[in-house]
Amino acid sequence: MTASNAADKETPAIIDRENPTHGLTQLVGWHGKAVFYIAVVFTFFQIITAAFSPLSSQVLRSLHVGFLLLLTFVLFRYRHGKSSDRVPWYDWALGLLGFALAFYHWVFEADLILRAGDPILVDLIVGAIVVALVVEGARRIMGWELPLICAIFIPYALFGRELPGFLVHRGFDIEQVIDTLFLGTEGIYGTPTFVSATFIFLFILFGALLERAGMIQLFNDIALGTVGHQKGGPAKVAVISSGLMGTINGSGVANVLTTGQFTIKLMQRFGYTPRFAGAVEATASMGGQIMPPVMGAVAFIMAETIGVPYSDIALAAVIPALLYFGSAFWMVHLEAGRRNLTGMPKSECPNALTAIRKQWYLLLPLGVLVYLLFTGFTPLFAGTIGMALTAILILGQQATVTTRSILLRFVFWIVLGLAAAMLYQVIGLRIEVAAVTLIAVLIVTTWFVKGGLEAQRLLLHSFADAAKGALGVGMACALVGILIGIMQMTGLANAIARGILAVAGDNLLLALIMTMVACLILGTGLPTIPNYIITSSMAAPVLLEMGVPLIVSHMFVFYFGIMADLTPPVALAALAASSIAKESHMKIAVTATKIGIAGYVVPFMAVYTPALMLQGGTWFDTAYVLFKAVIAVGLWGGAASAWLLGPMSWPERIWATAAAFLFVVALPVTDEIAAALTVSFLVFHWWKIRRAKTTAA
Repeated sequence: MTASNAADKETPAIIDRENPTHGLTQLVGWHGKAVFYIAVVFTFFQIITAAFSPLSSQVLRSLHVGFLLLLTFVLFRYRHGKSSDRVPWYDWALGLLGFALAFYHWVFEADLILRAGDPILVDLIVGAIVVALVVEGARRIMGWELPLICAIFIPYALFGRELPGFLVHRGFDIEQVIDTLFLGTEGIYGTPTFVSATFIFLFILFGALLERAGMIQLFNDIALGTVGHQKGGPAKVAVISSGLMGTINGSGVANVLTTGQFTIKLMQRFGYTPRFAGAVEATASMGGQIMPPVMGAVAFIMAETIGVPYSDIALAAVIPALLYFGSAFWMVHLEAGRRNLTGMPKSECPNALTAIRKQWYLLLPLGVLVYLLFTGFTPLFAGTIGMALTAILILGQQATVTTRSILLRFVFWIVLGLAAAMLYQVIGLRIEVAAVTLIAVLIVTTWFVKGGLEAQRLLLHSFADAAKGALGVGMACALVGILIGIMQMTGLANAIARGILAVAGDNLLLALIMTMVACLILGTGLPTIPNYIITSSMAAPVLLEMGVPLIVSHMFVFYFGIMADLTPPVALAALAASSIAKESHMKIAVTATKIGIAGYVVPFMAVYTPALMLQGGTWFDTAYVLFKAVIAVGLWGGAASAWLLGPMSWPERIWATAAAFLFVVALPVTDEIAAALTVSFLVFHWWKIRRAKTTAA
């Protein structure tokens, strides 16, 4: 059996660590119905708590984890990667136990506050069970690596006084450990879980609604209509459609598994090798996590962790994201030139404007979301409004699509607008409460409208998709809380940071390389979220102390956590693409590393010139570093593909690489040397190609 065939048979159910339900066997009978309605109830719970805020933060986090545990144990079997169409009784028992214990913080909320710091025996027993269930649930989803790392930290907290060197600490008893991990907001109910229970879930739901409504097809039509007929058009379609998909879907591997079903096969059909087609899709899809306005879940955790508005994170990511996708687009263009690949016949390409005219309403929620995020509103508010508007538009469109009378459609939307205004102005409800209330009213009224039942069905399936899509992110957030809580108790993060400083000294480049290597190594076994949380707690403070701006230091860690999914030997995005392209995932990973070169270069440029992420400096500084970055990426692309205006020899490739590297270093005189090397290289390359054409003629 080949590597690609093995990937097909063994990995689909576990390949996406951010959304691991891809490829799972569908449950049948009452098992499937029960899980579907549990997922729908979970989503309704998240919507209600986001709009009405009826529960305290601690209770919200606990119930969120309870729903996650219930769905995890009924969807994932004890043997990692195994799936079946029925749920064993013991998995139902474990899931229901985790869900029931989630109410402990709600039922005994007042008592727990009164005895804070002095837990009783029942608190300890319940806490130990919940922690064990979180570890086991996460193991079922993501394998042994991260759960084992987190589990090791518990004995580390208990027996730290016996350890040597910088690992030693005063030690803690079991009561203190469980109190931190279960009863407070430093452990499994820490900041990552809070972000999962609020911002992240709503944005996952937002993406699920748009996907069910046909946003993937709209993005594909726009990409095909704009670049499908150009040289190398099918691969350019993959870059654009995956980039657009990244605006609503923060999971790179899920992006591969959705848009890749169309784009990889399209690229192969028009002459691209399976290796290159899979690499293009993997590279473009991973960029979705750094693509504003809706970036990956890490961006929301980062905003909450460092205490800055999400809009600041998104703004800082704009130029690097454009460079990343521009680099992928450029590599595709060069490969098309090297292999003389043409685009699709224009007659086979849809009209982009026609596609937008037909489904323009799908872009409206995205536009409102961007406006709210970048005008000072919180992600929770923006996510609630965006989700509600999407649901309302889907219900309205589905309910009126079968109504031929334009007058009836017009009346329907007028009544809808008046109802929203009345809820908001007359009754005095908060706007997000009014929006959610309007959804409930519409769900009821669609029973009496032709096409309404189809609208309800679409909405409920979107709700179920969102709940299942939140499992990987949510369980990772809860599990990594064990590690973070114990690191805060023992001071280990500070000790590691001091160790890095001691090794690196005043050498910023060495500290950056050490941090990059740590992120890439951790990324071979961990999803992006725990990778970021672990490395940011240890390495980001070091970079901050060495003068790197706060957002830039955390973005540096974030970027290399993402690039780990493209970097061999594991390269999960390449593994996902291999199951579609039918090619060795290692070959795809090596090619994806070349295509995504900007993802490795831009973070270093941003550290040395923070203006690239709009952190300090003037607009001229930003324009100048962007100019340098574009030239560097262009030169690196030519060197990696061995083609620019024509074929490049090895000396030319080394020449171009040296010029690009000097643009990144940003030391005195390096820009001038890089400019001289670039001009001389381009002149020589142009002369060589022109001479070759003249000789051939």
